[in-house]
Amino acid sequence: MKKKYVLVGTGGRAEFFYGSLVRDFQETSELVAFCDSNQTRLDYANQLLVDKYNVEAINTYTADRFDEMIESEKPDIVIVTSMDRTHHRYIIRALELGCDAITEKPMTVDAEKTQAIIDAIERTGQNVRVTFNYRYAPHNTKIRELIRDDVIGKVNSVHFEWALDTQHGADYFRRWHRDKRNSGGLLVHKSTHHFDLVNFWLNTEPETVYATGGLQFYGKENAEERGVTKFYERAHGSDYAKDDPFAIDMESNPHLKAMYLDAEKEDGYHRDQSVFGDGINIEDTLGVNVTYKNKAILTYSLNAYLPWEGFQIAFNGTKGRIEVAVREQSYINSGGEKGDEGKLKEKTIRVLPMFGEPYEVEVEEKEGGHGGGDPELLNDLFGEPKEDEFKRAASHVDGAISILTGIAGNQSLATGQAVKIKDLVDLKR
Repeated sequence: MKKKYVLVGTGGRAEFFYGSLVRDFQETSELVAFCDSNQTRLDYANQLLVDKYNVEAINTYTADRFDEMIESEKPDIVIVTSMDRTHHRYIIRALELGCDAITEKPMTVDAEKTQAIIDAIERTGQNVRVTFNYRYAPHNTKIRELIRDDVIGKVNSVHFEWALDTQHGADYFRRWHRDKRNSGGLLVHKSTHHFDLVNFWLNTEPETVYATGGLQFYGKENAEERGVTKFYERAHGSDYAKDDPFAIDMESNPHLKAMYLDAEKEDGYHRDQSVFGDGINIEDTLGVNVTYKNKAILTYSLNAYLPWEGFQIAFNGTKGRIEVAVREQSYINSGGEKGDEGKLKEKTIRVLPMFGEPYEVEVEEKEGGHGGGDPELLNDLFGEPKEDEFKRAASHVDGAISILTGIAGNQSLATGQAVKIKDLVDLKR
């Protein structure tokens, strides 16, 4: 029997899920409704269903009619791709109304909301899945395999550097993510992927977190140092923005225009705010130290304004070292062709045995985003899951543990003190 789905939040990330659902999983799944706070965006999502995917338009509900949608459509599963700070609201209400939930990462943005979700799962007995597609990327799965198979022995330390370039990184400072109340900052919104990978690779959980960092490149306080002397609030309609390499032109991009510019009349949301304007309170330069339950340590950094996109990692073990270098295709969310996210430009996995010659590990890439990882994730969600020796499907506990590293990091940034994960949330295990 087909499972029925509804989707809440039809912004930039939503089509990744609903497009695949109606295109690739018609035998197992049925999309029956959209829900969003903005009717223009709802209508555009329906237009994409008809024009791009050649399927019929579905029912739409504004956010204040969420309960009505569940009662009328009787879905099995609610897909949550709304603004991060609202994830908990829809997840919890879906569970209370008898549905399971699939949520885009991060599961939520702070400890209180995390606890509320955990409590709702305990209370209702329903299920929540978190969509960590990075786990499914072949090179990330291969790293897990190498560590599992004891190739470098017990991993004692990891050095993990993530680079966002001035196209992708800047985009977080144009959008709603620039307000930490909405996104939890990059330590939660973006780094949840990376902290989850370390948990996945090492098969352990974080114990203590200490973080430093700040807003050191973007924001009005850094404008003079960047040579910015002419200010604007948003790019649309601004002559100053025409000379700003950090500005985006939504008018010339049909997708951005339809999804955001044409929808402004309903909610006033500006997708193209100046990265050197007021109102930015998230960090662009971050360093984190984490100690894990298995005594491994992590040194992690994220910078959102670099000339390249990707990551470098070193795993130091009792039998040797693994070095990983990955360059990714940069992109603007909703600004390009679907699948741009996570496209690999180059990758290297190098094993350096303690005694022996170093060698490179070959990884087979497949079709689809993240080296073929995205289709595997989507099949796990909407199709008929295959037996997976790596157990990449992420539960609500995985989702909680990954964001709690970032949440602890935010608390450490605020207090200057190290934070223990166990003091934040009761995972009820």
